Amino acid sequence: MKEEYHKWHSQYFEREFEMLVFGHDGYPVILFPTSKGRFYETKDFGLIGAAEKLLNEGRIKIYCPDSVDAESWYNYSIHPADRVKSYLGYEHVILYDVIEFAKHETGREKVAVAGCSLGGYHAANLAFRYPAKIGYLLSMGGCFDIKQFISGYYDDNCYFNNPPDYLPNLEDKWFLDRIKEMGIVLGAGEWDMCLDETKRLSNILTQKGINHWLDIRQGAGHDWQWWREMFPVYLDKIHE
Repeated sequence: MKEEYHKWHSQYFEREFEMLVFGHDGYPVILFPTSKGRFYETKDFGLIGAAEKLLNEGRIKIYCPDSVDAESWYNYSIHPADRVKSYLGYEHVILYDVIEFAKHETGREKVAVAGCSLGGYHAANLAFRYPAKIGYLLSMGGCFDIKQFISGYYDDNCYFNNPPDYLPNLEDKWFLDRIKEMGIVLGAGEWDMCLDETKRLSNILTQKGINHWLDIRQGAGHDWQWWREMFPVYLDKIHE
């Protein structure tokens, strides 16, 4: 299985970023780490290994960027408004550094986004805000409501980066049509602490007429052992 390491200075966050890339060809998958996770986390916890067959077959290529959660959502030393602004800087890194690189390298017009826990939020929010760039959304035990990070503060940036708030009010036909073209999987275990958030997002999508697969796994919880089982199954849904 081919593995590459990348490091660059991003103009969008004014710091260095690191990323691991796995596979030699295939549909690009941007895989986000969990809360405050690093770019090597998904490899260390076996998520990449669980996808080895698909990687070796050249069906997918996985891009694992760093997170800035400690500098954004979990940075309680700064005002909540600045936490959201830090997140938006990270969003630009993903949009213009990572996704554009992945599209150029693979020759694909769109990418898939995936993640576990808070990584599921990063994937979902990016997908719903920029649906023309995203072909698939794969969430495992995702948490999607950022109110837990903003200490009662709320502004337009908070609203437009909180899917449970902005999605129910989304009426723009162009956005809805692009989202409806997406392959969406929302996975969670029956004992997952984020199950209610996953069900809530699923209900919103259903009310908007957005087709998706809600996969509630019996006997499963919120941890890597179950995400390793989910990930290759969800990746197998990706078709050119």
